[in-house]
Amino acid sequence: MSATMTLRDLRWTDVDAVVALETSLFPDDAWTAASVWAELAARPRRSYVVVESSDGELAGYGGVDLGGEVADIMTMAVAPHAQGHGLGRRLLDELVARAVADHAAYLMLEVRADNGPARKLYDSTGFETISVRKRYYQPGDVDAIIMRLKLQEVGR
Repeated sequence: MSATMTLRDLRWTDVDAVVALETSLFPDDAWTAASVWAELAARPRRSYVVVESSDGELAGYGGVDLGGEVADIMTMAVAPHAQGHGLGRRLLDELVARAVADHAAYLMLEVRADNGPARKLYDSTGFETISVRKRYYQPGDVDAIIMRLKLQEVGR
């Protein structure tokens, strides 16, 4: 992994790389190219960022729906080879900042109950569990944990 990582807005030229990461990380419910294109078309309400290495490799991505008082993290992922280096935190901090800049009071997300590293990140950032959607992720009958961050309470 390259030592230099840059955050920047998602571009149309990133669609294939995002789909490739989606497919490797979320094989059962990966976003298609059409899904990513639809997200790009939903700007400015949807805001996406990528983490790119100095050699141009996509190491992660994330997106937020800026829907007024309540913003929603749509997706967030870090490539396996880049995990454990703080990129998830950088992505999350950027998505929080974009929600704050849009004057959201809350930031919502859902995470697989079996995704320990993501849940640890969200817990450490101040997200609280507000509900569970039983057997939401299929196949596998994995619960979805619905989490909320109160932006005004964390000094953002």
